[in-house]
Amino acid sequence: MKLAVVVQRYGPAVHGGAERHARYLAEHLIHHADVEVLTTCASSDISWANEFGSGIETINGVQVRRFRVSSPAGASTVTQRTHRVFRQTHSIADELRWLEGQAPISQPLLRHLRSHGESYEFCLFVGYRTCHTYYGAHAVGSRSIVIPHADAEPSIGARIFGDVFRGARAVLYDCPEERTLIQEITGNQDVPSFVVGAGADVAQNPQPARFRQKRNIRGPFAIYVGRLDDRRCGNLFASFVRYSAARESGLSLVVVGEGPFAVPAHPKIKHVGVLDDAEKFDAMAAAEAVVIPAGGQGVSRTALESWALGKPVLANRSSRAMTGLCVRSNGGLCYADADEFTGMLQALEQNRWLNASLGKNGRQYVRDTYDWRVVERKYHDILAQLRDNPPRTAMSRSAGWVARRRRELSPAADLVRSVA
Repeated sequence: MKLAVVVQRYGPAVHGGAERHARYLAEHLIHHADVEVLTTCASSDISWANEFGSGIETINGVQVRRFRVSSPAGASTVTQRTHRVFRQTHSIADELRWLEGQAPISQPLLRHLRSHGESYEFCLFVGYRTCHTYYGAHAVGSRSIVIPHADAEPSIGARIFGDVFRGARAVLYDCPEERTLIQEITGNQDVPSFVVGAGADVAQNPQPARFRQKRNIRGPFAIYVGRLDDRRCGNLFASFVRYSAARESGLSLVVVGEGPFAVPAHPKIKHVGVLDDAEKFDAMAAAEAVVIPAGGQGVSRTALESWALGKPVLANRSSRAMTGLCVRSNGGLCYADADEFTGMLQALEQNRWLNASLGKNGRQYVRDTYDWRVVERKYHDILAQLRDNPPRTAMSRSAGWVARRRRELSPAADLVRSVA
């Protein structure tokens, strides 16, 4: 069986949830199928410059075929298009212009799918909010399998994505809450769907003392790992500053990652920037708990890695996916506001038995549910089932010139708000 894994950026040094998922998936599926990654020459999701050469290379045993991307749209243009799609009555053309402004499009990659899509038994599109998933899924039709990585943000309410979710050969979800969200919004219950997720690859023998020594950190700390922006960090820093002021606590906060959000200057907040995997796992192993503050968060890979390392999670209850994971795993606590954040973080800091029990439960849950042996077996069975059974649905044809420009679609944010 020959498979294509399609993702907008790819490589060991490329950070991002969908990108990391795609890399782990490709590296594990090569044991069961002939896998080729189709991606772009971009490395940064900020500049989108063509930093890699186009053509074919091999990374960790996986054949990677890269294609050049066009120049990104300006920030002001993206903001205007986003406001129209999310907040105003709009058209399909508006949604397509917005989508093409989110990240540069690679026309050579799409031409490859149109010309050679039939050479792959299935094409696995990782991440739903990209031009390559939308146009690529239309190009390969019944060979398209979508791995959305969706959460309750306005984007999922765009009409164009509903067409993809209703026409794909199958949709593979990270958790039951993600499946429920997409089915409620898009009505794609007739499309074969499976809750699969991706395994958590962590260091077998992390060295927490090595991280403490390198970064000169002596006392206990909680850790945040991820992009620094308003959506992902939420009120994390304000809540932690309040916690530090209200309690006699020796706990500090270590922040791992980069982004436009400013990390406040505070004696108990230490920003260490982006870390490679080895040091990141050392840092997580040294922490008392891992904080997942995003309210609209889907399944957090950081949470799975935290549990795989035996560390508890403190998550925002506004995230359906993370709340569901914490309940099913009994591996974390969920807070609704700053007061609950303070109380739960105090419990994790001061109650050693609670801290250790949650971490132990989370580790067992990941082993039972997201271990790569479990995930690989699911993929093997799903792909065999899809291969042996005819498609249930078909990708709808793109709207015509007039229909695309008819401004009759409700704001995407309103649709998501009505079901989330």
